[in-house]
Amino acid sequence: MSITTTGIRLQTRRPALNEAFELLSSMRFAIAILVMIAISAVIGTVMQQNQPMPNYVNQFGPFWFEVFDKLSLYAVYSAWWFLVMMGFLVVSTSLCIVRNTPKMLKDMKSWRENVRERSLRNFHHKAEWQSPLASDALAAQMAQRLVHAGYQAKVVEKEGGTLVTAKRGAANKFGYIFAHSAIVVICIGGMLDSDLPIRLQEWVLGKEPFSGNGLISEIPAKHRLGLSNPTFRANSMIPEGQASGTAVIPRADGVLIQELPFTIELKKFNIDFYSTGMPKLFASDVVVRDNATGETKAATIEVNKPLIWQGVAIYQSSFEDGGSKLKLTGFPMQGSGNQRFEIAGEVGGSTKLDDAHTIEWADFRPFNVENTANQDPRAVKKGEPVADGFAQGLGKHLGSAAKNANNKDLKNVGPSVQYKLRDKTGQAREYQNYMQPVLLEGAQVFLSGVRANPGDPFSYLRIPADDEHSVRDWMRLRAALHDPALRQRAASSYAQRMSPKGSTVQSQLALSAAKSLEIFAGDQQAGGYMAVSRFLEKVPAQEQEKAADIFMKILNGTLWELWQAARAQDGLAPAAVDEAHARWLQLAMNALSDSFFYGAPVYLQLDEFTQVKASVFQVTRSPGKAVVYFGCLLLVLGVFAMFYIRERRLWVWIRQEEGGAHALMAMSTQRRTLDFDKEFNELKEKLPQPA
Repeated sequence: MSITTTGIRLQTRRPALNEAFELLSSMRFAIAILVMIAISAVIGTVMQQNQPMPNYVNQFGPFWFEVFDKLSLYAVYSAWWFLVMMGFLVVSTSLCIVRNTPKMLKDMKSWRENVRERSLRNFHHKAEWQSPLASDALAAQMAQRLVHAGYQAKVVEKEGGTLVTAKRGAANKFGYIFAHSAIVVICIGGMLDSDLPIRLQEWVLGKEPFSGNGLISEIPAKHRLGLSNPTFRANSMIPEGQASGTAVIPRADGVLIQELPFTIELKKFNIDFYSTGMPKLFASDVVVRDNATGETKAATIEVNKPLIWQGVAIYQSSFEDGGSKLKLTGFPMQGSGNQRFEIAGEVGGSTKLDDAHTIEWADFRPFNVENTANQDPRAVKKGEPVADGFAQGLGKHLGSAAKNANNKDLKNVGPSVQYKLRDKTGQAREYQNYMQPVLLEGAQVFLSGVRANPGDPFSYLRIPADDEHSVRDWMRLRAALHDPALRQRAASSYAQRMSPKGSTVQSQLALSAAKSLEIFAGDQQAGGYMAVSRFLEKVPAQEQEKAADIFMKILNGTLWELWQAARAQDGLAPAAVDEAHARWLQLAMNALSDSFFYGAPVYLQLDEFTQVKASVFQVTRSPGKAVVYFGCLLLVLGVFAMFYIRERRLWVWIRQEEGGAHALMAMSTQRRTLDFDKEFNELKEKLPQPA
């Protein structure tokens, strides 16, 4: 039986309807839709799905962001056009099955008795022989031998002779039926687990995503989905010692609140580490209580070991901060002020800094596993991280830890705090400050990451640690750089040290030293090395290299004196003149230059913390999962039947002759293989043998 690519034709006088239905039920239409779905899946694989919209704006730009947004490429698998294609594939494939299955079942039952001796002679695989047996005895013998060979056989009396027809491997047809049915079943299961039921509730029941702020308990009912919601995939973040009976379903323009039939209480969050400090295992000890009956169950949820309760699966997704208490010290980053102040915060909350700025505490991490090898020697670079590995941070490793557990470049660099500094216009910059100094390129530095957009990597300001392993000396030097009186005193000290007393050279050198500090401080505009570069551009090109060398020598020497003056002003002894302090000063100069890009009025140093852990659970109801598993089983059976079961048909035409009978055997198959040739040769030798 041949399978055609044409579809079902209706008995109607409307040609357009007939052609449309024929196209819909045709195999060529199903294949075209399947190709389109495959292309869409490639797009969904290449382009990260369901990311924050600012990330896509930064990646593609405003114009292409709007284009891709209109095409719903940021959520391909829940896009209306993707679901429409899935529906067409289900309908078209179902119609193909309806059209071809009865024919296949009929062909499987058929013995193909309507053959003639002349047609058998046209077969490629045929054989003839004479037998002394009568035709009916020979037919019975052929049928018996074919049954022993694994065939089903039937003897049919025909005009002019006797036909023995046999078949084997007819179950090959089930391969087509099972494989195509699997496509339908898997697609239906996928749509059951998609957000189509949620979309229907939005269209029919008026459910709307919630885009504001507030307590979950105060969110109106139109933003909530009930217990009868057939499918969902939501997240629930629960701090230690707290419980939750709801979960959040992210949508493109907000979130929907999913009511759960039970309450999850997080007793304790456990985490284990490799020797590098990278997380090896994390799990949550929970107690689940049924809201209707009050029944409780204690369990431990680990990665890939979910808890199934009332048809809802609770997976360990990740972990977050649950509202840790923080104590920090603030250091001014502008002007000549050097007055420290204490400030406290709670992760998830906000703190008023001054009349123009508010601190929004975003995250706290008690450990940070970073790649400290191959670091860039500079601190802040526009649009670039300090190094490829360092900018990423912990990133909530969910299994990749085992892969890098023995990487010696991975180090736990201690706690960090992440916050946003928002001004009164609503603009914000995000910062990530480490509590402890980090050893980079042989020097201990405090790292403070900064980025303007959430999708950008952090760029890091490196503040060198002083003899007391703090940032106070650098802050002292920064404040002194913006104090004209201290700059003048440092310039005079440098001139006195570098020239004879009372000479005219001394006064000129003092003026040059003061000018170098003024340029580097950027009194009129941004300072640092950028200001030095702009100043040197005014020097004739042939003299710039010499001028730059002289300028930097004067600047280095004057900054040393400025540092000593600042220490003396605070009642501290002068720093020893040695290589370690010279290295510190060079790093301090780099940090001072980079601080003009820092964009914050204060630097916050984490002093103390009380950690509160929180576990993030993914809560899912997936009625289509069993359907998809059944579809996969059908697909395996179908592929096995199509590739490993070969249908063979065999006929033996027996004609009575004088002194015995004449036998003509012919054999056919859909796929000619070496195994088929071998089987034919074996039967050609076995069947003619005398009894």
